[in-house]
Formats: sequence, C-alpha cells, structure tokens
Amino acid sequence: MATEVKRLIRVRVDKGASFKRDGYGKKRQLSDSWRKPRGQHNKQREQKKAKGALPKPGFGSPVAVRGMHPSGFFEALISSIKELEGLDPKTQAVRISATVGDRKRVALQDAAIAAGLKVLNARTVKAKAKKAPVKKEEARDEEKPKKDAKKPAASKAKAPVKKEAAKAKPAPKAEEKKAPAKKAEAKPKAEPEAKAEKKAPAKKAAAKPKAEKAAEAKPAAKKTTKSGVKKNE
Repeated sequence: MATEVKRLIRVRVDKGASFKRDGYGKKRQLSDSWRKPRGQHNKQREQKKAKGALPKPGFGSPVAVRGMHPSGFFEALISSIKELEGLDPKTQAVRISATVGDRKRVALQDAAIAAGLKVLNARTVKAKAKKAPVKKEEARDEEKPKKDAKKPAASKAKAPVKKEAAKAKPAPKAEEKKAPAKKAEAKPKAEPEAKAEKKAPAKKAAAKPKAEKAAEAKPAAKKTTKSGVKKNE
C-alpha cells in the first residue's frame, strides 16, 4: 500500500464522526443507528452543545480512499468462481458471500488465493471425517456369522422346555379327556335300543284289537232282513 493511501486513510479516521440518533441512551428500545431529528424543539436539530453532531459535508472522507477497506483494497463481493475473473489483485480484495456453504467456500478460497487475491473473510473449514465405504458383499459376510451365532443359543434355550412340557403335561390330559368322552357316547346309544324293545310289544298288542274290530264289523254289514233285502243296499 502506497504511503499516500496510508496517510489519507489516517485522515479519514481522524476526521470521521460517529453519528447517533437522539435519545438512544434514554430508552432501551432505541438503537444508536442514525435517524434525522425532526422535532420542533429537538435540541440535537437545533445543534445545542453536547447533543450530538449532525452529518454535514465537512465530515466526508477524501475521495481517493472513499469506500476503501482499512487494509487499502476495494472490496469485491463474490459467490462463485466465475466472479473472480477480471479482478485486479493489486487494488481489489475478495469477500465471500455469507450465503455460500462450507463445501463451496473451500473451493472459492483456494481459487482466490491461487489468483493472488486477498480474502477478507477467510475461514478455516474443518473437514468432516469420512467413513470408509463398506462393500455390500463384505457387509453380508459379516452379518451371516452373527445370525448363525444367535440361532443355536435360542434353540438350545427353548428345546428342553418343549420336551419337558410334552412329557409331563400334555400326555395325561389327552388320556383323561378321551376316556369320559367314549363312556358318555355309549350310554345314550344303549337307552334308545332298550326303549325300542319295550315299545315294540305295546304296538303289537294295540294292533290286535283293531284287527278283531274290523273282522267283527264286516260280518255285521252282511246281515239281511226277513224279506231278503240287504240293509246296506
């Protein structure tokens, strides 16, 4: 940076003033950002002593260093590598946009430094540790022994429980349930047969008197009168 530029930047710092709005220290909701006072009785507008300076042409910085960064370079805001083209590394410095992510920022910083440009907001981006990619075949081979090791343990624990339960409980229960079922079915079959045998002679006895009545009724119908004419005719 030239000596004249350094001198002008120093003049700009000494000549400059910090303009703050009126009443920013009295109320918490008011910030120190500049607002022009417009009140009729405002002391700052009337330029009373110790009420704060108003922006005027006399406070301006020299034209040669107006808008220049304190480092002595003019800023150029960039967000892609294409915007680096046409920049002069002697008079211009680069400021990377805040919207750029870490992955693109690393590429932009490297490209700017390679072109000889100064990066005003350079950052050290920590590279994330990448895990080694595991092939599918290797992953399957690792999973198979784990599954095989788990299966025998589960089968050994469950097998004796099933055998003991089959030997102790299910066998006697099945025998006890089947025996009464057969006896209960045998009784009702024997009863209807006995009833049928008892009722059979009753029907035969009842049938005999009907036949006798019919035989008695037929000869009664053939009786004739003294004149020889049948009554039925």
